[in-house]
Amino acid sequence: KLAGCTLFITGASRGIGKAIALKAAKDGANIVIAAKTADPHPTLPGTIYTAAEEIEAAGGKALPCIVNVREEQQIINAVEKAVKTFGGIDILVNNASAISLTGTLETATKKVNLMMDVNVRGTYLTSKACLPHLKKSKNPHILNLSPPMNLNPMWFKNHCAYTISKYGMSMCVLGMAEEFRGEVAVNALWPKTAIHTAAMDMLGGAGIEKQCRKTDILADAAYCILTKPKTFTGNFIIDEVLLREEGVKDFDVYAIAPGHPLMPDFFLD
Repeated sequence: KLAGCTLFITGASRGIGKAIALKAAKDGANIVIAAKTADPHPTLPGTIYTAAEEIEAAGGKALPCIVNVREEQQIINAVEKAVKTFGGIDILVNNASAISLTGTLETATKKVNLMMDVNVRGTYLTSKACLPHLKKSKNPHILNLSPPMNLNPMWFKNHCAYTISKYGMSMCVLGMAEEFRGEVAVNALWPKTAIHTAAMDMLGGAGIEKQCRKTDILADAAYCILTKPKTFTGNFIIDEVLLREEGVKDFDVYAIAPGHPLMPDFFLD
């Protein structure tokens, strides 16, 4: 279904972004890996080049681009390179994200800036750079990895800055879905449970992975969304809810430790 489609994915060198890339690569899609890890990181796995090798091995075409979404020119350069290489952009996945689960007084200003710059501003500017090209595609989609907006104060009180930054991504969905209705589909995807990534290991510590699902569940849910017509827009989708609607019954396949209790994700009461 995604054969020949070009996906521009931020933060695709590892984790959820890479999982979505590999799922699309199996169809023969073109993947622009827009991430900042060009040299191996001391603690995190993968670079844009190792991700490119995996994508090509899975059957896709890969274009690794060094992109820190805090730098607008890097975004613009990567978009231009993508269009020159593949002839256009059909899908944008805004996956790059920064997290600090700290209270107001404990959150250093540089961390506040990082979360606002990557999550809100980065998502906004990457969408802005891709939209002129998306509008020329037959079935264009923007997918933000961000939560449904839940204004229950409990989701603000412990990590106000992080919540504001993630809801900023969700507000981009609200606004752009309406602004580009009929032209470009814009949706949000969020997991029902914690997902096992390098970030989760850092946040949760040893043993946390047993309470998590694999990134595959988000890749499968993203694939469902991105293969729908562009009239499917303005939705805040929870991975498990969508997959149940699509007929998936066995969720044990997604568990790191089948049968072990799962940790619910943030922002879902």
